[in-house]
Amino acid sequence: MGSVNLRLFIMMVLQFFIWGAWLPLIFGYLPSLGFTSTQQALILNTFPIAAIVGMFFSNQFADRNYSAERFLGFSHLVGGLAILGCGFTRDFYPFFILMLVHCLLYVPTISITNSIAFAHMKDPQKEFGIIRMGGTIGWILAAWPFTFILVDWSKVNAAGSKGLIDWMGTVLSSGLQGDAMKDATKWTFMVAGVASLLLAAYSLILPHTPPKKANGNGGEKLAWVEALQLLKHPFVLVLFIVTFIDAFVHNSYFNWTGEFLGSKDVGIPGNWIMPVMSIGQVAEILTMGILGSVLKNLGWKWTMVVGVLGHTARFAVYSLFPQRQELIIGVQVLHGICYAFFFATVYIFVDEFFPKDARSSAQGLFNVMILGIGALAANSLCPYVKDYFTVDKVTDYKALFQVPCGISLAGAITLALFFNPPAKASGNDPGQ
Repeated sequence: MGSVNLRLFIMMVLQFFIWGAWLPLIFGYLPSLGFTSTQQALILNTFPIAAIVGMFFSNQFADRNYSAERFLGFSHLVGGLAILGCGFTRDFYPFFILMLVHCLLYVPTISITNSIAFAHMKDPQKEFGIIRMGGTIGWILAAWPFTFILVDWSKVNAAGSKGLIDWMGTVLSSGLQGDAMKDATKWTFMVAGVASLLLAAYSLILPHTPPKKANGNGGEKLAWVEALQLLKHPFVLVLFIVTFIDAFVHNSYFNWTGEFLGSKDVGIPGNWIMPVMSIGQVAEILTMGILGSVLKNLGWKWTMVVGVLGHTARFAVYSLFPQRQELIIGVQVLHGICYAFFFATVYIFVDEFFPKDARSSAQGLFNVMILGIGALAANSLCPYVKDYFTVDKVTDYKALFQVPCGISLAGAITLALFFNPPAKASGNDPGQ
């Protein structure tokens, strides 16, 4: 890996480290602050709202008016201070405003980092996969500092460990739980903030990427219209609907899994919740490696069906075997199948089947569904659904997880019955 590609790789590591640091545990943290279900939904929806705004406005604005590395630096400087501030407030309005500022600045940087990478790679087809893998590694790495941060240090000190190995074993087995764990979750925002400020400084040594010039003919706006018109084809419409279902279920996983792992049923110590969830990202790397072979053997439809059924299987295990800790930990590998076999496959499918002049807009259209609308729906409904299955602060996880299990099964059946793409891609119209 050359020096430029190494810098791009590190950029991706930091970019997704930030997101991976605060997202997994925020869903259990907000109720501990006394926020209502409505307030929780408002905070959680700052990210999908920023994603929708970014797809239609802020991404293009940043691309055309600022050099990419400078916009990246500014966004992570201000956004980093904002997410850092979330660790120091327990009141709704300051927390909401700080999270909104962070997300509005962070979301455009996802595409900005891609722009920087593509602008400086010699062979994007060969190099981008390796560079983008840095993002997955960053998400995984974000989990591991918390094995030492979310620790009951009074228990460690009282243990009187002898030697480094004994002390390390005590630390790793003394995770916080209950209210102490929820209170210490504020550190996730502080770690994310520090990483964001580090990326702001790191942006100073990234290669210069000048702003893109607008083509001046309104073609991009027309391409959005064309992308929407492609929904008239039944197989495209079915895929769009199932993408919404899968995005909803995918975000339900993040809404509920962290708190579920730390519940009395499963009993994962607080400092191990994020590392356990990161197993999914490790599996994602491995699954992406076999995706090409799977697509060749199963085809588009059945690869995607398997991806959606991954959610069904995972939530079925959550519902039926909540006290089988080893099974709950092991089933995290299905996250890799869920992501690679559906989301990644959707992106590849769109690139293969959509007309070249509408391809980027079609990708944006599905991105809006995955990062925006699907997440918006899940984050709006999940706090209320969890409240419905909670009595006297005890959640009936068996019943709760039957909801996304059933929804994902319905999505897989819909895909299997009604998604019938053409045998070969057309260069003009996906319906031809």
